Amino acid sequence: MRAGDLLRQIDQRLLPLLSRTVARLGETSSRSRVLTGTALLSVTAVLLAAVWAADDGPVGDSTVGEVTRVGVVDGDSVPGYLRAAAADLAALPAPSATPADGTYALVSLDNYLPPQGLDAVFRDVSVSAVFGRVPLPGRQTEIVRIPAQRVPEDVVAAMTELADRKEREAADYRARAAATTDDAELRQVYASGAEVAAAEASAYRAGCACVYAAVVRAQPATLRAVASRRAVRAVDPAPEVRRLDRTVFTPPLPEQRDVVRPPADAALPEQTTSPSESPPAVSPSPTARESSEPAPTVTEPSPTPEQQRSSAPPPTVTTSPDESGERTVQPIES
Repeated sequence: MRAGDLLRQIDQRLLPLLSRTVARLGETSSRSRVLTGTALLSVTAVLLAAVWAADDGPVGDSTVGEVTRVGVVDGDSVPGYLRAAAADLAALPAPSATPADGTYALVSLDNYLPPQGLDAVFRDVSVSAVFGRVPLPGRQTEIVRIPAQRVPEDVVAAMTELADRKEREAADYRARAAATTDDAELRQVYASGAEVAAAEASAYRAGCACVYAAVVRAQPATLRAVASRRAVRAVDPAPEVRRLDRTVFTPPLPEQRDVVRPPADAALPEQTTSPSESPPAVSPSPTARESSEPAPTVTEPSPTPEQQRSSAPPPTVTTSPDESGERTVQPIES
């Protein structure tokens, strides 16, 4: 019942009774006391109805606007993060205190793996998404987040879509470079973008070793078993995560060994990168929810050359410059 309906019922039942009572009272003092009591009773009824209406209103989602972050950010100590993740994993509660479907966790790999190599690592856990990039030494490449409930099938399908998109990007960059005749620096940026996009397309088309992290869900004992596997660098449990579309995961790259630092691209003019600025984190996507359907490809869009040239590096890779030549895998040529 709404507040307006309640007030109408109060009026219909209370006012006739009060009118008859007032008519029977002859004395002014009595009539005054009745009117005062009537006013107080009416005010009380209105207040009670208002409180009832407020309590009866729809309850909103208390998590609206909240974003949970799991992983590393620019400036973090990578060894410190690995130690903290190990401690959190060891401190996970017993299965009786864990939801039946387990706890979300961010699994970082020690090296880049091809899609076919993922099953050995994640064979007994529920995978929600994987993270990948083409590890070109000394070059900025795009970080992609791929919803992947079926491993490796969803990852293979996503890489095919990525290859198609990267080929279109490379063609667009080449056209822009050819049309730029009065700005040598901008033309160099376009040419570099075309070169990187073409290399990414070739690598993804061949099913490259490009996956370096995954979001999984499992019971604590299973997560600890995953952490002991040879290809796994860290398992960072996130029992606070309830919704993937409101969570930002930022796993460390395999080549990051000391401190998380902004990237540098050796092929771009020196002023195109700003050591004081960090790249944006990979954002969650509403399409990254768990589903039994094949997962669509979700990626962070590549930056335009104008963005590369004007300020910060593109939202692709956070690398440690002094480690950029280590533990990388060349893209597989098709």
